[in-house]
Amino acid sequence: MSVKEEQYKGLGFLCGLEIHQRLATDLKLFCSCSAELAKDEITGNIIRYQKAVAGELGSIDPAATFESMRRREFRYNIFRGHSCLVDIDEEPPHSVNRQALKIALSLAHALNMRTINELEPMRKEVVDGSNPTAFQRSILIGMNGSMMVNGHKISIPALFVEEESSGIEDSTQSGIIYNTDRVGIPLIEIDTAPDITTPQEAKVAALQIGTLLRIAGGVQRGIGSIRQDVNVSIREGARVEIKGLQELDVLDKMIENEVIRQQKLIEIKKLLVHRHAKVYEAKELTDIFDSTNVSVIKNALGKDGIVMGFGLKGFKGTLGTEINPERRLGTEISDYAKMAGVGGIIHSDEDLGHYGFLDNEINRIIKRLELKNEDAFILIAGRRGVVEGASHLATERARYAMMGVPRETRGVLSIELYTTKFLRPLPGGSRMYPETDAKPVLITETMLKEAMQNAPDIENEIANLSKELKRKELVNTMILSPKLQLYKFLSKNTRADKEFIANILSQKFTELKREGFDIDSIKEKGLVELFNIYAEGLITKQAVEELLKLLVKGNQDLKQIIKSNKLERIKGAALKSLIKQEASMQKEKISRELLIKAIMSKHRLNVDGQELKEIIKHV
Repeated sequence: MSVKEEQYKGLGFLCGLEIHQRLATDLKLFCSCSAELAKDEITGNIIRYQKAVAGELGSIDPAATFESMRRREFRYNIFRGHSCLVDIDEEPPHSVNRQALKIALSLAHALNMRTINELEPMRKEVVDGSNPTAFQRSILIGMNGSMMVNGHKISIPALFVEEESSGIEDSTQSGIIYNTDRVGIPLIEIDTAPDITTPQEAKVAALQIGTLLRIAGGVQRGIGSIRQDVNVSIREGARVEIKGLQELDVLDKMIENEVIRQQKLIEIKKLLVHRHAKVYEAKELTDIFDSTNVSVIKNALGKDGIVMGFGLKGFKGTLGTEINPERRLGTEISDYAKMAGVGGIIHSDEDLGHYGFLDNEINRIIKRLELKNEDAFILIAGRRGVVEGASHLATERARYAMMGVPRETRGVLSIELYTTKFLRPLPGGSRMYPETDAKPVLITETMLKEAMQNAPDIENEIANLSKELKRKELVNTMILSPKLQLYKFLSKNTRADKEFIANILSQKFTELKREGFDIDSIKEKGLVELFNIYAEGLITKQAVEELLKLLVKGNQDLKQIIKSNKLERIKGAALKSLIKQEASMQKEKISRELLIKAIMSKHRLNVDGQELKEIIKHV
């Protein structure tokens, strides 16, 4: 056992993954609409409000209840040929997409799973608006599988094929605009057990599952087509789900920071218990600020708003305690309040003078809330109904600080800082119920045999890559790379050297991404043209990197970009002429090495170093 494994085992670390991969089928999962994202104009929209309902077991899911309380408006954009009545539950679902089932069954076989003989479509309640129907259709395909990661067995308890959610077009506190062209596209979900021992192992496991999905075929490429949800907990903490991680490079860092966040919250809990902390009910404090200079409060009162505040016995100093980079306990409480529609909170661990509070105002708050030296307070300003809702959510989160870590679903806040923010309470099992409008699907021996034949095999893929790529380390990099599918596509559709393609995708893409270039935004068509131009000898290796940077800025004509940026390759007779010209410019005769250095320093992007050496060798 490694040192890190020992450390995380000592923390009671538990971690599991949920991998979601969109499939590249012709049609959606339960209707005859195109499974490609729409490129045409919006043909209409509908508006809906959603509320929580009881699941199969008769209870209402806490996440659904929370989302229902927010009373947000959801607007759904409709696209001809990409949206239909099935998407809004105004027409029964069609027969399940057999193309999607075949892919799912082959993946289940690759993961050593026991497949289900009779597939039963289910409804999973979703009340965040991402599905116009307020539910997602889901089918359990396989159970009790496993995979080996670095010699460690990780259980795969379930594999589902289900409907993709709508894509967000715009979002505000009061509502969200969704595009329905994405909703209903087949999606594979693969869940691991909480067997993962370290954040680094989680990253390797996600890469390995991603590799299986990519070599299985029939999966979409591009931004958002694959997402990782991570479930993390430690001893005395709680299970927290981090949703929608698309950047595998930072997955381990996000998990590490979640562990630190839970450790800090546990420390705060112990301190609050020692202090016999208590959270008081919120009170209206509007009259204290009749002539205030605090702009946040002044603006709220100018719109007929109110100010509410509540005391926190024994909380002094804890609200300002950092639990993650640029995140404090006060920030966590503020995230809950914001769900009701306020811009945030003000708490007593902040520099209140910075806001413009007067000593008289602070003294009146302390007196009204009956606070002592070790106590703290929180203020919220805005419209009455919104502030009352925000105060309720904020007091609930503050009370949970005395219990430790709340069970939450969290979203990525900052990839650079590896931080997350609260989205909603963690869902439970009460949101599943049968889809009575869809027939069960019988799995035949023929289907299972075909699945076995088509099952992806990582060892075979490594063997095939080894025939194409000379360096073993490059093979090992590419087999786990999210760019594997793109590599295979470019190898097939361009004349460029395969080793060169793999190097660019595995090294240059990573470097440019770290430098802030949105490299994933480059369309496949542009990459095919770029590699073909390179293969024709019209540009150098060095120019490829520069052109990738320029392609990020927009879909311009590549040959025009090369011309306008003077990136044409100098070769043959033109290169010989350049060598003579450079040699004649030297005051005295210099060595071949110095001549090469002088030319490359001026023409690095236009001259191929190997060709230059060959020509100078014979000069």
